[in-house]
Formats: sequence, C-alpha cells, structure tokens
Amino acid sequence: MQDLPEPEAETWKGYALAATAAAFWATGGLVAKWLFTPLNEASAAWPFPPAGIDVDPVVLSGARALTAAVIMVVYLLISRPEKLRVRPRDFPFLALFGAGALAGVHVSYFKAISYTNVATAILLEYLAPVIVLVFSVLFLSEKLTWELPVGVMFSVGGCALVVGAVGGDGLAVSVQGVWWGLTAAGFFALYQLLGKWAAPRFSPWTLLAYGFAAATVFWIIYLRGFAEIIDLMSTFAGASAVVYIAVFSTIVPFGASLKALHYIDATKAVVTSTLEPAIAGAAAWVLLAESFGAWQLVGAGMVIVAIFVVQRPGRKVMMLPPGT
Repeated sequence: MQDLPEPEAETWKGYALAATAAAFWATGGLVAKWLFTPLNEASAAWPFPPAGIDVDPVVLSGARALTAAVIMVVYLLISRPEKLRVRPRDFPFLALFGAGALAGVHVSYFKAISYTNVATAILLEYLAPVIVLVFSVLFLSEKLTWELPVGVMFSVGGCALVVGAVGGDGLAVSVQGVWWGLTAAGFFALYQLLGKWAAPRFSPWTLLAYGFAAATVFWIIYLRGFAEIIDLMSTFAGASAVVYIAVFSTIVPFGASLKALHYIDATKAVVTSTLEPAIAGAAAWVLLAESFGAWQLVGAGMVIVAIFVVQRPGRKVMMLPPGT
C-alpha cells in the first residue's frame, strides 16, 4: 500500500491537529503540578491554591488510563458501537499499541526521571523524531530530503533549550537514566509509527478505546491492583484532576495526534509534537510564575522553525510494500 503525495490543501489539518495535541498534552503537566504541589510551596501568582496531594506519578498514569478507557468504551457503546467491533486477529496489534506505545512511554519516562531529572528525561524522550526519521527512511521508503534532518535537529535542539539544558538546572546523566530515557524515546516513536500504520485501518476511536484498555491492564499489573488508584480518586481534588487529565490531556490529544497521521507522516507529526515542552514552559511562566528565560525562548523559536522546515510538501511515503 503506497501513500500518495500529501495534498497541500489537507496537510494544514495534520499540523493543526498535531499542534493541538501538543497543547493539550502540555495542560496535563500543569494540572499534575497543581495536584502535587504542597500549599506552602505555591507561588503567589497561582490563580488558585494547589491540591497538595502526595501521590506517585505512576499511580496518576494508571488512574488516567483507567478513566480514559472507561470514558471511551462507555461513549462508544452508547453512540458508536460499531467502532468497538474488531477482528480477533487485530487484538495483538491493539494490545501492543496500548500496553507498549501508550503505557510503555509513561513508565520508561518516569523511570528516567527517577535516575536523572525532569529536564534530562524530557530531552531524551524527545529524541523520538530521530528514531522516527531513521526508521521511516530505512524501512518505510520515505525519501530523505534536507528538510527532515534539519527539522529534526532544530526540534531536538529546541527541546534541549526549553527544558533547561543551557541556562537552567542542567542535565543529570547516569547509565540507567540514559537507558530509560532512550527507551521512552523508542516507545514514543513506536506510538507514532504504529499510529501511522493503523491510520487507514482503524478509526482513532477504536485505537483509543482498545489502546487505553490495554494500557489499563498493564498499569493494573504494574501497580498490583486498583488500591492506589482508588485511594487517589477518593478525594474531590484527586478525582477532578484525574478526570481532567483523562479527557483533556489524554483522550483529546491522543485522538488529535492519531487523526493528524491521516494527513501528515510520522516524522512531521512527531516533530510538531515537540511543541509540548515549549507550550508547557510558556504556560507555567504565565500561570505559575515559573522562570522562562532567554534560552528557553530561543528553544521555543527553534521548535517553531523546525515545524516550518518539515512541512515543505512534495514527498512520497510508502508505508507497506506494494500489494500488501
């Protein structure tokens, strides 16, 4: 199956959807920070007092996967039951997409943080565009033009500046941290590549419903049951944060990201997704009075330049060998 050259009239939809996904992913980080920050550490600039709940971020990931899965399945059962009908032979792929691509990136990202720091983990995770580019050129017959490596270089470099690799707290390097960070990048790239392959085969609704269900199974096994998730959801602040993150930082952005892959290829989509740390940093500066210095502004500008570079039209992308 060979994709035709991307129609210029349609590609803007892909970039808009990928940018929307990045923006909504960024809001999840802000809500999580509101959830975790103790009252005595809140800035006077905060629009409302933080919740100050002591919860493991891994538990929050499990709770959001479970909540997102329930919302998606119930919604589809009521309004679009046909989207839940899949062939038995599709289950292995859907399980890989959910337990691997969706859940795997989170657990490896949190592991990277435990061995390094947030800036290092984010930078390593956002090496995903490099992996997607190399894989697409080597195995998906994507034509290598100058725009792609230049765009990837700008996006990765911009992320490094945004997260504080220069002029911030700096990076913390360890063997385990680098391993887990690169694993997170691999899972993030896997999500984009699997999503691109699945785009003509499954509705985004189907992918999300089964993907979140598989991710939920992964997290229940990883957390050894529901107890910690139930404990988090037992408070109004915890439940509110989880529902917000499940809808606006999970279902909406993952759905937009998958839909974007109908219009642009995986390399372009993952480069556009590197807007997330820039948006999160700018929002934290406006809403939470966190620092956002000159180097971070330069980094945000580099990410924007990267998106303009890779959006140049006219390349063919072969997703599968002809005749399959």
